[in-house]
Amino acid sequence: MLARLLRPKHIASAHCDLPCGVYDPAQARIEAESVKAIMEKYAANEDPVFRARAITIKEERSELVKHHLWVLWTDYFKPPHLEAYPQLHQLFWDATKLAGAAGGKGTVDVAKADELLGKINEISDIFWETKKAA
Repeated sequence: MLARLLRPKHIASAHCDLPCGVYDPAQARIEAESVKAIMEKYAANEDPVFRARAITIKEERSELVKHHLWVLWTDYFKPPHLEAYPQLHQLFWDATKLAGAAGGKGTVDVAKADELLGKINEISDIFWETKKAA
């Protein structure tokens, strides 16, 4: 009797039209470009106060890169995307590591920022392919 009372009277299906419609890897790329620019400015300036500020801002921007990547990874990409693009797991792993302690947050090496931008571009290419298919 209780199961019958708790059973839904209507079954509905929905798609996240609003959130899925606003995702864009450009957010991660813009922050990663900021990280790279800060690294370049850091390298060109010997002032310790400037460098300390640069490190703080670079780490904040690196954290935002990770945030935007995680949102794409956890909210946008679905199992069918993984079937079509099995490299997604590794791409996101590599990109978030490059934004985190192993990269953007842990170094001022511009080459690491370039690697991060490369991974974001690969993710972006796949993202736009999936949007076309939808």
